[in-house]
Amino acid sequence: MPRVNIVRDSAVVRTPRVMQMEGMFDVPPSQRSAEQWTVDLALPDAWNVGLIVGPSGSGKTTVARELFGESIAESWQWPHDKSLLDGFPQGMSIKEIVELLSSVGFSSPPSWVRPFHVLSNGEQFRVNMARTLAEMKDLAVVDEFTSVVDRTVAQIGSAAIAKTVRRRNQKFIAVACHYDIAEWLEPDWIYEPHANRLTAGRLLRRPKIELTVQRVHSSAWQLFRKHHYLNTELNAAARCFVAFWQGVPVAFVGAQFMPHPKTRTLYREHRAVCLPDYQGVGIGNSLSCYVGAMLKAIGMHYNSVTSHPAMIQARAKSTNWAMVGQSKVGDRKVHSGTLGGANWKPEVMVKRQTFIFRYVGPALDKTEAQHVWGGA
Repeated sequence: MPRVNIVRDSAVVRTPRVMQMEGMFDVPPSQRSAEQWTVDLALPDAWNVGLIVGPSGSGKTTVARELFGESIAESWQWPHDKSLLDGFPQGMSIKEIVELLSSVGFSSPPSWVRPFHVLSNGEQFRVNMARTLAEMKDLAVVDEFTSVVDRTVAQIGSAAIAKTVRRRNQKFIAVACHYDIAEWLEPDWIYEPHANRLTAGRLLRRPKIELTVQRVHSSAWQLFRKHHYLNTELNAAARCFVAFWQGVPVAFVGAQFMPHPKTRTLYREHRAVCLPDYQGVGIGNSLSCYVGAMLKAIGMHYNSVTSHPAMIQARAKSTNWAMVGQSKVGDRKVHSGTLGGANWKPEVMVKRQTFIFRYVGPALDKTEAQHVWGGA
């Protein structure tokens, strides 16, 4: 893209208040007010994620609208009395919608059925980003990116969104005033309008997320229960573990002993949950692997049984897990057909596909494993 000169010019109506202000601050009288930006934006040939960043008033929005106006995402309209799922394009299958929501870090089926307007700010942010990527497949430009969410959600969400954009091989430009998201986005280029400075190349890397895992009392489940995708009951015999990031509890998992006629070394993952603000960057999977490595160190096996699409995908791609079985489980009855129609069937059993994975990755240090497993 060659050098572009952008001028924003407007008339000054010298009302009494304007003239009073001119006198107070010794502002020279003028009939016009103009701002000008010179933009050198020679973008790399191949890129997925870009960032236009700078302080308020530096011209970020002006530059973005001048150069990428047709690709700027506006506010999406969402159905007020229907699930947010019904706000996505009609051509998308439910599988595609669920995969996209999960990939941007919104992996909570109980929340998927709710209308958009009842979600938290952080949840609305992620859902809006999923809708933007669904609607604008060639190039999506988001102004005021992460401005309405707290900084933790902004950083974690940025990493999840950037990962999704690259996986889908789309182009995405964030326009923001916060520099703290830059390393989480890992952009292919950064443009700073106030300095007319373009930094090309994926030079930044996402900070490493260091988790601390502790065995906890079962009462810790209360913080996580409403976010689980099946039900909220916790087996009283399960050993409970929580992952902490920067001192904050972010994920929960239980390990439940499974009686078996041929072995007494089998445990099953029970009620794995990552809090919504921290989804999309692998924290839940890291906790599951930690518990699997801990059990392996003390001579046990650890199975993960799941029907959640995001968990299935993560387990299937990971070398730490091997699929050892699958089945269809009937969990509820629903009505089908048209009320009063000839094909009406009063009850149909709905079955969900479940997959069984076994942890096969490296073992934890045995001393650490015994310490955490025992809760010492």
